[in-house]
Amino acid sequence: MLQPKKTKHRKQFRNRGSLRGPAQRGTKMAFGTFGLKAISAGEISARQIEAARKAMARFTKKGGKIWIRIFPDKIITKKAAEVPMGAGKGTPEFFCAEVQAGKIIFELEGITEAEAKEAIYLATQKLPVKCKFINKNKLI
Repeated sequence: MLQPKKTKHRKQFRNRGSLRGPAQRGTKMAFGTFGLKAISAGEISARQIEAARKAMARFTKKGGKIWIRIFPDKIITKKAAEVPMGAGKGTPEFFCAEVQAGKIIFELEGITEAEAKEAIYLATQKLPVKCKFINKNKLI
């Protein structure tokens, strides 16, 4: 799974208010012909990214090239069950990527449009944010 080799701080704030509004970076297709674009904002865990990638790779039978345009670099902490209030922040559990509306999550190349649509659909089922299929050739 994806995770940073080293982080500056062991624990981070959630900053969920910063996900409001459209994404400023990562909104244009850079590598592939077909893509998966987030319509809503949210946090995508490293496990969800890997599950979506595996679903696409399995469907395309490793025929096309897949680019992952997001990286899970934010640590998420959880407190143990039935722990009383206070006693500090919980222990680090997993990494996630913050995604704003309009951000491109995956890009594909080397397969037909029909195959790409099906692969993107399978990946969308694994993600917690609303997404849509985009085609570089049909963009204005």
